[in-house]
Amino acid sequence: MFEQENIIPEDEACGEGEGADTIESLREALAREKEKAERYLANWQRTEADFRNYKRREEEEKKELVKMANSALVCDILPVLDAFDRAFKGVEPDDEKLSWIDGFRQIQRMLLDVLGKHGLSEVKCVGEVFNPQIHEAVAQGEGAEGLVIEEVRKGYWLKDKLLRAPQVVVGKGNGGAEQGEQPEKV
Repeated sequence: MFEQENIIPEDEACGEGEGADTIESLREALAREKEKAERYLANWQRTEADFRNYKRREEEEKKELVKMANSALVCDILPVLDAFDRAFKGVEPDDEKLSWIDGFRQIQRMLLDVLGKHGLSEVKCVGEVFNPQIHEAVAQGEGAEGLVIEEVRKGYWLKDKLLRAPQVVVGKGNGGAEQGEQPEKV
């Protein structure tokens, strides 16, 4: 009898038909995995950038919080500076030479120096053009129109922020002031 040979097609025998499908499927799987890896990388980079931005915002918020705390503290000290100014306005010229008055002036200067190191400075206003964004007009008086002719209460900057507006008397445009004439309230 004849033995029956197992005849296998040549392309299957060499694995070319099955191998080609396998190679193609592997290429597709590789492309999918590369795409997935690129997505993961992009997501990771986005997350890293978000985290860096978060850290930067946190630092800015901390700095802003410190600024706010400093401004609150300085605002609480401003009435002390006002009290010094009022006290020195009441000093008679003959008493200016007294040592205790000189001592209080030195204390006032020390306080202003310490606050100045932290960014506090006076708003210069007498002789300046009235600016409603900076000055608070409390009266009008005889003087050049639109110019600040007197400072009623000092104003202060804390670095680049207006901490307290100066209260001022603004000229209303009439020449020289007559003796004893009071500025009219605004």
